[in-house]
Amino acid sequence: MREVMTKSMARNIFYGGSLFFILIFVGLTLQSHRYIVTTSTNTATLTDSVAAGKHLWEKHSCVNCHSILGEGAYFAPELGNVMTRWGVQDDPAAAFDAFKGWMEAQPTGIEGRRQMPQFNLTDEELHQLTDFLMWTNTIRAQDWPPNDAG
Repeated sequence: MREVMTKSMARNIFYGGSLFFILIFVGLTLQSHRYIVTTSTNTATLTDSVAAGKHLWEKHSCVNCHSILGEGAYFAPELGNVMTRWGVQDDPAAAFDAFKGWMEAQPTGIEGRRQMPQFNLTDEELHQLTDFLMWTNTIRAQDWPPNDAG
């Protein structure tokens, strides 16, 4: 091997390395997409109500305070497993009652605590958000959050 690297050798290393890492990136992107579509997302229970709940989640910018499945702010609790924490993951009626009671009690007015604003949501909107949170509770999140407390 030569002591000095020529321009053509440097160019070949650059192009070869670039091509190698582009192929790795594309492969990992495709594998991630396949995993999301086939394994982690529970499409069997994805309903119009769940989609409407997701729309409300975005409309009211809940992610600005809460995290869901690890994404979002950490000002307020993680909500990806909130139905499990409340013990209502298998009972939609109890989940709705628990969620409605929580939302109607906000803000609590307790001095020195973080306060959630009152959104004055209708019962239909509360049902949609409940359905969305129950659906996110079924997503295979690879052991996220790391503890039950979120």
